[in-house]
Amino acid sequence: MVLIRHSLLLVVALLMTAVAVPVHASPEKDLVEYVDENTQQLVDKLHEEKGLYEKDPQAFYRSMEQELEGFVDFRRIAARVMGRYARQTSPEQRDEFVEKFKRSLFDSYAQALVSTEDFTIKVKDAVINPDNDERASVRMEVISASGNRYPVAYSMYKTDEGRWMMENVIVEGVNIGLAFRDRFSQEMEKNGGKVQAVIDGWGDAVDSLNLEDEVDKS
Repeated sequence: MVLIRHSLLLVVALLMTAVAVPVHASPEKDLVEYVDENTQQLVDKLHEEKGLYEKDPQAFYRSMEQELEGFVDFRRIAARVMGRYARQTSPEQRDEFVEKFKRSLFDSYAQALVSTEDFTIKVKDAVINPDNDERASVRMEVISASGNRYPVAYSMYKTDEGRWMMENVIVEGVNIGLAFRDRFSQEMEKNGGKVQAVIDGWGDAVDSLNLEDEVDKS
């Protein structure tokens, strides 16, 4: 049961910014409909590609990257993970970390993705921030094949082009984006404030991040 739960957390983490939806006339209802449509399409795609991982991991990565690139602002997410330390980096280092961050997600979560039991995602409701109509929260549930339910909340923002995109995910009370940011900060302290060393070792840092422990502490 712990393995199933942990695998689902990793799957959701991989999906944390995977949905982009066009702005529509009727806010909350249409946001729910579009998130649900795009989420189901992505889940179906992930299930279809499970067999490809064992045959050709690189092809699996390319397929997943192609599926996500149109929806995910990796640069925005990576900058948030770096937090205040982003100001210490050069443009080249920021570019490098974006690629490292993106690859670390694929590398760390691929095995969990292909080995987890089947699951479904139910979109429950959406709330647009009354103080800022360019921010919204979407509540969902991940339902395992055995019937276990895991609450998930997506934080979304509207781009300059007028599209809704996901910028974070909260799983069972754990802020996944914050967990990654905390890890980056820990790695900076561990490496004496050397940003390049943290960037170089980011894959290992993600591997050692135990989201299950974070859930248990929440």
